[in-house]
Amino acid sequence: QVQLVESGGGLVQAGGSLRLSCAASGRTFSNYAMAWFRQAPGKEREFVAAISRSGSRLFYADSVKGRFSISRDNAKNMVNLQMNSLKPEDTAVYYCAADGRDGVTSFRAYDYWGQGTQVTVSS
Repeated sequence: QVQLVESGGGLVQAGGSLRLSCAASGRTFSNYAMAWFRQAPGKEREFVAAISRSGSRLFYADSVKGRFSISRDNAKNMVNLQMNSLKPEDTAVYYCAADGRDGVTSFRAYDYWGQGTQVTVSS
């Protein structure tokens, strides 16, 4: 089992920045690719960004490319999502997820999830 706990969400004005963090515990963190997903009310959970087990490969949804940056620290069992130039359409609950395979962007493939953290961007 892998336990994931997100933090860092909040309310921010459009154009602002937030940094989300996800702390992992349980099994060996470096064995898992990590990802961020988000879900807005009435919408399906969507892929935001992913990082490979080694941290050398990064994957982003087109909607966040150039604005969001994912990183991980395997020594601290942490994965972060730096979100810049936020837009009202980025408003959602953001979830951290873990999977044993690199490059997976479908939420259905992920086995482990955090409880989510709310991000609200006002216009």
